[in-house]
Amino acid sequence: MQHSSNEPGLSAGQLEVWASVATLLERLPTALDAQLQRDSGLTHFEHGLLYALDTAPERTQRLSTLAGYASSTLSRLSRAISRLEKKGWVRREIDPTDGRVTLAVLTDAGHELVLRSTPAHHALVERLVFESLTEQQVRQLGAISTRIAQAITPATAWSPGDDRPASS
Repeated sequence: MQHSSNEPGLSAGQLEVWASVATLLERLPTALDAQLQRDSGLTHFEHGLLYALDTAPERTQRLSTLAGYASSTLSRLSRAISRLEKKGWVRREIDPTDGRVTLAVLTDAGHELVLRSTPAHHALVERLVFESLTEQQVRQLGAISTRIAQAITPATAWSPGDDRPASS
């Protein structure tokens, strides 16, 4: 049954689109995690943290800033950083300019892991996300994803090459 504009609930067309989006939200993270776990022993979340640190000035970032970039709570981020620390890929340091702030620093071993893990990860993203889309669809996907993300949380998300200073 088609909903009129003043009835609650999704229309048949909206429900069909939502089913596609919900399926994507379930399948894509699972596929990304499986490849990274198999090849590098990382989750997609952990790889994203390492990649963000690898592209940060001096491979260093405030934990609060990193949490914002990762759309993560400080608690979730702290647990992930602890796992990465135990493997020798990240270390925590107190910010020498502000003793109240903790920094995450990518180690040389963490940098090497990013160099090893990124090509296969990017190849999978290319195959799963971009290969079947036209350039126009890729631009639309970017614009649509940004609008939905901003509707959820208006904060600016991290992007590759982000040169914002390491502050909150």
